[in-house]
Amino acid sequence: MLKLFRLVALVEGVTTITLFFVAMPMKHLLGNPVLIPSTGMAHGLAFIAYVLVMIPALASSRADVSGWLRTVLAALVPLGTFINDSYLKRLQRRRRALGFL
Repeated sequence: MLKLFRLVALVEGVTTITLFFVAMPMKHLLGNPVLIPSTGMAHGLAFIAYVLVMIPALASSRADVSGWLRTVLAALVPLGTFINDSYLKRLQRRRRALGFL
């Protein structure tokens, strides 16, 4: 489940970057809002998927309160999901060491 969550987090991070650093500057600096609806929708769906997959992924990995907090906050900060990926990798390694898939 953590492997799937890491993939969803990557997609959420990429859509955030695309929205903030491509679509929004095009709208506000160039006056061209053409990418906002599609990028905004993709980001919204990715964010919902992030939350929905995060819950079972972290619960099954027995993440502590600080892990939950940092993972929630990672979705709210641009580049946060990329920074949080090292934490998710550690959770995966810990689960493998304990004999879980």
